[in-house]
Amino acid sequence: MTRAIMIQGAGSNVGKSMLVAGMARAYARRGLSVAPFKPQNMSNNAAVTVDGGEIGRAQALQALAAYRAPHTDMNPVLLKPESDIGAQVIVQGRRFATLRARDYARAKPQLLAPTLESFHRIAATADLVLVEGAGSPAEINLRAGDIANMGFAEAAGVPVILVGDIDRGGVIAQVVGTQAVLPPQDAARIKAFAINKFRGDVSLFDEGLREIVTRTGWPSLGVVPWFSDAWRLPAEDVMDIASTKGGAFKVVVPRLGRIANFDDLDPLSSEPGVSVEIIGAGSPLPGDADLVLIPGSKSTIADLAHFRAQGWDIDLAAHIRRGGHVLGICGGYQMLGQRIEDPDGIEGPPASVPGLGHLDVVTVMKPEKRLALTQATYLETGDAVEGYEIHLGETIGPDCAHAWLRVGDRPEGAASASGRVRGAYLHGLFASDAFRAAFLAGLGARSDLSYGADVEATLDALAAHLEAYMDLDLLFSLSADIPTQSKS
Repeated sequence: MTRAIMIQGAGSNVGKSMLVAGMARAYARRGLSVAPFKPQNMSNNAAVTVDGGEIGRAQALQALAAYRAPHTDMNPVLLKPESDIGAQVIVQGRRFATLRARDYARAKPQLLAPTLESFHRIAATADLVLVEGAGSPAEINLRAGDIANMGFAEAAGVPVILVGDIDRGGVIAQVVGTQAVLPPQDAARIKAFAINKFRGDVSLFDEGLREIVTRTGWPSLGVVPWFSDAWRLPAEDVMDIASTKGGAFKVVVPRLGRIANFDDLDPLSSEPGVSVEIIGAGSPLPGDADLVLIPGSKSTIADLAHFRAQGWDIDLAAHIRRGGHVLGICGGYQMLGQRIEDPDGIEGPPASVPGLGHLDVVTVMKPEKRLALTQATYLETGDAVEGYEIHLGETIGPDCAHAWLRVGDRPEGAASASGRVRGAYLHGLFASDAFRAAFLAGLGARSDLSYGADVEATLDALAAHLEAYMDLDLLFSLSADIPTQSKS
């Protein structure tokens, strides 16, 4: 038998992903085999898995916390927004369809079977499955056909823990109000609650805690103080992208409308000698940037139009004239070329649009998505680089002769004749310490960080934080036995 429990939120962004990561590390350190699972996620910050698919970045972090390799079964349904009303739907790691919100609501019932299939397959490999909900079960208008919260919990027979976010205020209403609006059978699935993100003396909330217990009848798992080192862990939600003040070397990142796979920024943000400045719409790219990094995009042509609408194309040209450096990754690489061709209308209506013109390359969008965990070599130094590829399109042109990476026998990337403008499809390359140190050294900056070790230490600290402030023994006792096939 495997045990399972589901962590749901009284609202969005209450810290469920972080809590599950901390719980995964805490229970794993106790000697349990732990697996994370999220039935449905929505994020353009995806991770490539060992079985060649993609899942939400948070589940990849949770897998790391549990000492596991990321697998598509950990997040069987992933929604990747392509517009304000539509998203690409990934099922068990592969593209299923691109659907508008209304069409997805109709498609959800047929996604329950593969979701349960993935859940039971994961459960067969673990002692404890930590299931993360999405949004809030209080959105009862979405209950019909639900696979993200109570619909999944009911189908899988998994009990629920509800988490409230006190940092936003009104947490008593969040938790008590969730119970009030839920159908009785859903409310009965909630076995306890916890309060997250408290700042200050937690004893000041003792009376509030008693009120919630009295009004709901649910036991409290504790009040978790704000975890100040959370920024050291890879962020999944685009809302969590923030500028970080470090050293004198400044990396400027234009915040694209459909920014994707922005985990490239995490190692740079953690560097003591590097400041990362995220530039939002309506603000110019600062003139004192040392490096402008154009990140990935879920909709490259639309984000190129957004880039121009902010006047960033003019700012970027001025930055290059001043001798500044530019790096484009994936979608950012495609934007830096001469043209982007989309003859099949993969990103929208068929189109051919001029690029920013700083690399002599042309990108043609193609329907086959490349998904791969990739090992490469940094040609300037011979340092090994580990990363991943997740993109549509093929980029060719004269500047590809100035490739600065090699994947097997294949050159990867392109550079301008001066070498100050570069692009490549490889995500995650800055997580490789030797490459990051060599790349920054080439720009006059210094690296003093072992990024992987820093993430591991932060996960250990998060686990200790939860052990101190949450009743993890009670939480485990509230989990339920899930019948599984023999474990492998």
